[in-house]
Amino acid sequence: MSGRPIIIDTDPGIDDAVALAVALYSEELDVKLITTVAGNVGIDKVTYNTLRLLKYFKKEVPVAMGAGVPLIRPLEDASDVHGVSGMEGFDFEEPTEDLLLEENAVNAMYRVIQESETKITLVPIGPLTNIALLFKVYPEVKNNIKEIVLMGGSVTRGNKGVMSEFNIHIDPEAAKIVFDSGVPIVMAGLDVGWKALVLPEDSAQLETMNDVGKMLHSLFKRYRGGSMKTGLKMYDSCAIAYLLKPEMFETVDTYVGVELNGSMTTGATIVDLKGYLNKPNNAKVCVDVDQQLFREWLLDSLRKCN
Repeated sequence: MSGRPIIIDTDPGIDDAVALAVALYSEELDVKLITTVAGNVGIDKVTYNTLRLLKYFKKEVPVAMGAGVPLIRPLEDASDVHGVSGMEGFDFEEPTEDLLLEENAVNAMYRVIQESETKITLVPIGPLTNIALLFKVYPEVKNNIKEIVLMGGSVTRGNKGVMSEFNIHIDPEAAKIVFDSGVPIVMAGLDVGWKALVLPEDSAQLETMNDVGKMLHSLFKRYRGGSMKTGLKMYDSCAIAYLLKPEMFETVDTYVGVELNGSMTTGATIVDLKGYLNKPNNAKVCVDVDQQLFREWLLDSLRKCN
């Protein structure tokens, strides 16, 4: 029996590489399509990085290039965290473009979703530009989407703005469209990402685990999402972890709004845990994760990447 069908929307990115490795090697997931979106670095680089990873993983999944800029704002990337290329620190082989579709991401997602006999789960681990465009151009696809499990947002503070998490901050208008879409949403944000750590002893295991572990260990040396000495934050892997082992997470059903006009808080996710806004719930928000279980799960998952 094939696994749960998903589409991953991504902007690799070092922690994206970890999430992709786990998802692509999991027997419980069936990755139907990978779409790329500008975020950690520009669209050409993230698409190139996706193709490099697929060649390294020896996986053949179609790739569709998506939005190169947010809906209405200029792009602010995260090359200070992931390096100029987005995945510096390992000497990948040059990929071919055999897996790169001529279709853009929105049209490719529409086709895959509509052709699927089983409802698709969308897994965005970058800015939400492509998903917002999909819903605006093809609103009928919502009927064939099981849920959206995304990495983004924060219950508390931010990592790009004072109150805004990077993926939402980059394209808050897109995020608002997605959260207001009516599609079931699971939000794995900064609050669990800060606790989802690869500790130094875990990194040491990766180096000798297998080829994928060796590659990730090399990338981690250039990653600025934490440090090799204190622990590296695996934000994007939280979305995959929720798909595969949701019992690791504490969740709350609540309303999430996205601030668009704040002079100092644009891009903040307003997670209304106390019900002050009197709005219906539109998301299941992860508010905590079992750190030890996450570490064990991640290492076990990466051991299977052969």
